[in-house]
Amino acid sequence: MKKIVVSGIRPTGNLHLGNYFGAVRNFIRMQEEYNCYFFIADYHSLTTHPHPEHLRQNVKQILATYIACGLDPEKVALYAQSDLPETAELYLFMNMNAYLGELERCTSFKDKARQNPNNVNAGLLTYPTLMATDILIHHADLVPVGKDQEQHLEMTRVFAQRFNSLYGQDYFKLPQAFSYGGDLVKIPGLDGSGKMGKSESGNNAIFLTDTDDVIRKKIMRATTDSGPVEMNQEKPEVIANLFLLVKTLCAPEVYDAFDQAYKNCSIRYGDLKKQLAEDTVKFIAPLRNKIEAILADDAYLEKVRRQGMEKAHESAAKTVREVRGIIGF
Repeated sequence: MKKIVVSGIRPTGNLHLGNYFGAVRNFIRMQEEYNCYFFIADYHSLTTHPHPEHLRQNVKQILATYIACGLDPEKVALYAQSDLPETAELYLFMNMNAYLGELERCTSFKDKARQNPNNVNAGLLTYPTLMATDILIHHADLVPVGKDQEQHLEMTRVFAQRFNSLYGQDYFKLPQAFSYGGDLVKIPGLDGSGKMGKSESGNNAIFLTDTDDVIRKKIMRATTDSGPVEMNQEKPEVIANLFLLVKTLCAPEVYDAFDQAYKNCSIRYGDLKKQLAEDTVKFIAPLRNKIEAILADDAYLEKVRRQGMEKAHESAAKTVREVRGIIGF
């Protein structure tokens, strides 16, 4: 059975519909076919210096959400990155073979450094080596990554091959990007452009813990235009994105009815938004209820985390022990 390592979701808040349709649904499928290691990337989140209490609560939140969405702790290793002290040690070893120039050229580093010039810390610079550590510590064959993470995976292969060449051993595998094929569902944001994500206002995304009223208010404020002026005219991006939400969350006949109304210029965006809001409420409410129930059971969450840690530790400890020997310790 091949292994999959997911570089994890940073515990910076709740998961939203984009996370669910873009990653979590695939994770649920993967757990039936592969030996999976899913983790919460709390070490990675330290680049933004979260408050300790927020960090603890967010880790619990993501863990509960993963389980509520369908990840089975009996089938996968589900753990927090910080649960493995071996991660920090292998991260140190990987940093010894990573060079300043290649780290500075990383697109995500340049973007983050430009956005936050007063917080260009060493953790941000060496983010790719920590990501590589997460993958290589379990000798992953396959890693599901989005477009924005492909460069990091390529760097992981570079670090792995460099270690193998430096020490004259074919030790680390060169992991490959993985997907189930076909077009991934990319959920657009409520602002009408780009993908759904966290924003300053929080109004671009629909979170899996949003209340019914919050969901309705967010969707009713979603960006639209003044409506079509010609029969069968092409939808602009802002409207095409709204229709993608309808297609994802509403019944096919609902989508078809509104699509036809757009084509014949009789569309009423208020009606569309009301229908989308109610269907979104129906979709999210059961997930939210499950998340809340799991969050209330601290003993269960601790058991799941400890169980995942034990599974991951067995693999990670073996890797670090062998790497220490190869290096000469």
